[in-house]
Amino acid sequence: MKRKIIKINEDLCNGCGQCIPDCPEGALKLIDGKARLVSDLFCDGLGACIGHCPLNAISVEEREAEPYNEALVMKEQIIPKGINVIREHLAHLHNHAETAFLNQAIEILKQQGIAVPDYIEMQPKGCPGCSEHDLSYKDKDKATEQTEAIKQKSELRQWPIQLHLINPSASYFDNCDLLISADCVPYSFGSFHQDFIKDKKVVTLCPKLDHSNDRYIDKLTELFKNNEIHSVNVVIMEVPCCGGTSYITQEAIKNSGKNIIYKETVIGIDGSILAEKG
Repeated sequence: MKRKIIKINEDLCNGCGQCIPDCPEGALKLIDGKARLVSDLFCDGLGACIGHCPLNAISVEEREAEPYNEALVMKEQIIPKGINVIREHLAHLHNHAETAFLNQAIEILKQQGIAVPDYIEMQPKGCPGCSEHDLSYKDKDKATEQTEAIKQKSELRQWPIQLHLINPSASYFDNCDLLISADCVPYSFGSFHQDFIKDKKVVTLCPKLDHSNDRYIDKLTELFKNNEIHSVNVVIMEVPCCGGTSYITQEAIKNSGKNIIYKETVIGIDGSILAEKG
């Protein structure tokens, strides 16, 4: 069957092992100094390990693979490792809305007389980008603040903007400053249009959900080669998986052979600017 499954770029992997603890299913092992996918049956393709690779060597691809086997994972990988791993695995399935696998895992626990641990409130260690945060505290003083009645205008000056859809040879990319934004940023940063989009052309992507890192590198490389790009400003979120946006962009600039000014801004989930470089 064809399904989503982990892919490891062995040229990038340095064998640090940071991805291994975040795969309780046991699909990843360190072998000969590299992280390896040891079994299609154990990999659920949800990508909990991606955000913990410091070199962005892990992505998700769609290919022919054996179906993920929840029963095998529970019996051979999860239950033998104890209650904490069981809780982590259930939270992983819950936070990715894998209801069928979750119900199957719980049923297996009940059949073996193992108490089902409390996993609902657990922050998913393996996928910090999915962790829940209540930001309503930001409005606690809203009644005492002055509010502006001025409606902000859109600064967007081209379409499409999603990297899957853009034409790298589109004339509006020539002689421009380019903004490359992770998909979540505009929802977190209130004045995104005025502070980031204004006077720039825009490309947006999600390295975790789009599963197209290699294709995206090739497409941005083509864009940089075909056009005179004055500068590139990458804006990402603080979550680990967003680092893929920086990696994709920097690889494309390197592959283009051009000397393009690179800037990067990291936005916190609370909408603050956490870091700027370049």
